[in-house]
Amino acid sequence: MLICLDEILASRLTCPKGLGCIAYQDSACHHLSLVASEAGHRAWFVFYADALGSHLQHLGDWRTLSLAQARCLADQHLSNMAMPGDPLAKGKAPLHQGTTFSWFIHEHYLPFVQMYKRSWKCDQSILRVHLLPVLGERLMDSIYHDDILSLQKKWIGEGKAAATVNKHLALLRYIFNLSIKWGIAGVTNNPAKNIILLPVSNARQRFLSAEEVKPLIDAVRQSKNQMLEPIISMLLITGARKREVLDSQWNHIDWELSLWKIPKTKAGKPRFLPLAAAALELLESQRVISGHSNFIFPNPKTDKPFQSVYYSWNAARNEAGLHELRIHDLRHSFASFLINGGRSLYEVQMLLGHSNTQMTQRYAHLAQRTLTDASDVAGTLISRSRSGF
Repeated sequence: MLICLDEILASRLTCPKGLGCIAYQDSACHHLSLVASEAGHRAWFVFYADALGSHLQHLGDWRTLSLAQARCLADQHLSNMAMPGDPLAKGKAPLHQGTTFSWFIHEHYLPFVQMYKRSWKCDQSILRVHLLPVLGERLMDSIYHDDILSLQKKWIGEGKAAATVNKHLALLRYIFNLSIKWGIAGVTNNPAKNIILLPVSNARQRFLSAEEVKPLIDAVRQSKNQMLEPIISMLLITGARKREVLDSQWNHIDWELSLWKIPKTKAGKPRFLPLAAAALELLESQRVISGHSNFIFPNPKTDKPFQSVYYSWNAARNEAGLHELRIHDLRHSFASFLINGGRSLYEVQMLLGHSNTQMTQRYAHLAQRTLTDASDVAGTLISRSRSGF
């Protein structure tokens, strides 16, 4: 979108809902654009073309670069491009070498997805561990369908879960789609496009039984991590996701209405979770322990949210004899407790924050079993009456 930019306008430009991100092209400096994401981020990018095709280059965040500085950098970038012996700016590969996968990732892909994608660090980790060591030095236009197919077979051979393999393939597919969209020279086909994804079974569901709850709570209470017990208890009581609990802050709690505002869910939208008496009681006791902090369950060493509680959790679940229990299974258990208590699938959907009923249908068999048990109560009464007991 071509627009006459100024400092005030640059600070107010936003991305319409549903677009992900939008580029506002500066009418005074046509090769400069301010890219705004739906998440509220804004950054300067320079667009240019050379013998390799059309490119997008990240310049910096709008908060650290003024409009005048961004225009100056964009002009300087194009000047460097025109210099003999330096056909690409500093850090770019010479023309005859083309565009390597590694260069595209670090110069184009990561700066772009950091603008709007909440899970960009997950992408970064997959790239660093699984993709860059294999494809990093390869030219983008010399990566073929057979290369991606070989990678898929390699991951399967290493015993990676089907969902994990599919996630890696989806990332590759997205990366090459962007490279085609941005005009990376020679990249006209997506080598990951026609790779068939592996069938994923979501049948694995682990629910805590009522008898297993006590040994689990006893085990987490004995943990060296003093925050583990309240964290696990909060997960069980609310059915919230692990990251939602770990990142929770005191200013998210509405004590008067007994509501917990979760600012950003997996779907990227806020939601309000009603707090039961047990959750409020837990929070009251937690306020005595960590009320000095902005966070409800802070790491005592940093006063920031835990990045991970895996090691203390792993020790506790093994101590409780629940070796295969995952933290996410506590969310499933919350749903099973509700349904076995006679609550409807609609209520489960609302409390878990599912955006559609399809996600909640995985618990339908529990609801059916509860209905059958309820029906058995009436059947037993009638049978007894008919038999004279």
